[in-house]
Amino acid sequence: QVQVVESGGGLVQPGGSLRLSCAASGSIFTINAMGWYRQAPGKQRELVAKITGRSTVNYDDSVKGRFTISRDNAKNTLYLQMNSLKSEDTAVYYCNVEGRVDLLRPFGSWGQGTQVTVSS
Repeated sequence: QVQVVESGGGLVQPGGSLRLSCAASGSIFTINAMGWYRQAPGKQRELVAKITGRSTVNYDDSVKGRFTISRDNAKNTLYLQMNSLKSEDTAVYYCNVEGRVDLLRPFGSWGQGTQVTVSS
């Protein structure tokens, strides 16, 4: 099994910053892609940013220039630096990790989510 744990959420004023972290542990042979998703009340879960094993990065247009995704491969850890936060960034943020537990078996695991609230 692969466990994914997010941290770093909280309450921040508009224009402020937060840094989210996501740590993956367990039976990990290799990690291919890691990504951040978010789900606001009454809305579907959406991709925020994703980084592949070859360090290709994709951002949703709504966060380009404000959010930065990065990963530490040695620690199986993913980060999301969020700057210039807006009220519409308020959501539960989830980390997703895709990889293999061995040469034959892929995995895809989600964390439990961390709440980000942007409000004055």
